[in-house]
Amino acid sequence: MSTAFDFTPLVPANVPAGAAKWTGSPKYNFTGGNNDGEELPLDGLIDAANSVLKREGRTLATYGLESGPQGYRALRDFLVQKLKRDAGITCTADEILITSGSLQGLDLVNGVMLTHGDTVIIEQDCYQGSINRLTRLGVTPVGIPLDRDGMRMDALANALDDLRRRGIKPKYIYTIPTVQNPTGTILPESRRVEMLKLAGAHGVPIFEDDCYCDLIWDHKRPPALHAMSRSANVIHIGSFSKSIAPALRVGYIVAPWGILSRMLATKFDAGSGALEQMVLAEYCTPHFTAHVPVLTRGLRKKLDTLMESLNEQFGTAAEFEEPKGGIFLWVKLPDNVDTLKLYQPALQAGVAINPGPEWSVDKAHSKSRMRLCFASPTHEEIRQGVAKLAEVCHREFGVPTRISNVAR
Repeated sequence: MSTAFDFTPLVPANVPAGAAKWTGSPKYNFTGGNNDGEELPLDGLIDAANSVLKREGRTLATYGLESGPQGYRALRDFLVQKLKRDAGITCTADEILITSGSLQGLDLVNGVMLTHGDTVIIEQDCYQGSINRLTRLGVTPVGIPLDRDGMRMDALANALDDLRRRGIKPKYIYTIPTVQNPTGTILPESRRVEMLKLAGAHGVPIFEDDCYCDLIWDHKRPPALHAMSRSANVIHIGSFSKSIAPALRVGYIVAPWGILSRMLATKFDAGSGALEQMVLAEYCTPHFTAHVPVLTRGLRKKLDTLMESLNEQFGTAAEFEEPKGGIFLWVKLPDNVDTLKLYQPALQAGVAINPGPEWSVDKAHSKSRMRLCFASPTHEEIRQGVAKLAEVCHREFGVPTRISNVAR
């Protein structure tokens, strides 16, 4: 009888524990950065795929599609126009690098800028993927509190001054200024001006993550920090994951060639997926501006359903600021609730949530908070899922004190 070879002793100690086998999505899934399947422009993507493959399909035989290692030229040309129109960014196609989602963008920027022992400034409540990457690199994140208008500039100024007094110069200021994850705030233009001034005064670059910038309810946004910078000290990343489809895994970096060239030299994947880039360019060039308002209208309706359901089931026990866009709601429960401890019994009941401590550099501050993604569940799944979550939370923590009689 043969036995399986034991690879465990060969795995370095710093490698994360093995992932659990996937057993399917929970019935009520409020996690992840998924989008609304009903609003996916499927017919348009099918037409785009057929059209571009008939015209240029044989270029798939060449790494880089004969567009070079920075990505499909037609997609970069589309981004030049989109970034100028929507974010005020003036750049050329040669200042854009297509990546395998914005996560690869994070890895490329960190790979050329950070080393063990460095310090960076980051929003206190922030994207889990950004926080985890810093932790794995042995980098110290300094969290800056947010309010309803995003990162507080007084707190940023104090943190920069404190670091200077201690002889520490942060490698960058990381921010999600336009529809922040998880809070859904938008940094006003006046704060962007102040952030750029502070960054310039301290000689610290800014790392701007604009992944959710297309999903704004009123479709109005301040100029990107990259567009407002006069010293080219901003690296800008974005993604098609939220505006079109996350499974396509297409993102991009906009940066001066001096630093972009270093990232390109460390992008060892022989090029991001080409077919996805071709289809996106073919679809987005004529249809992007018409598609986004349809998507955001659907998302806004789902947000309304989620907020109404939380008010019905949790009452005043669930506190939240209405986000200005995006796909997440950042919810504060009473202090006695530990969302890390709520997670497992909720999952056993079929409800998946993102516990707040996983999305914050201040675990105590976020102990009773949770992030809920409202994009992929149906309206009925949102209502039923919130009702089930209230039942579990009441059983585990006595919150809410009474269960709603609303039908579920």
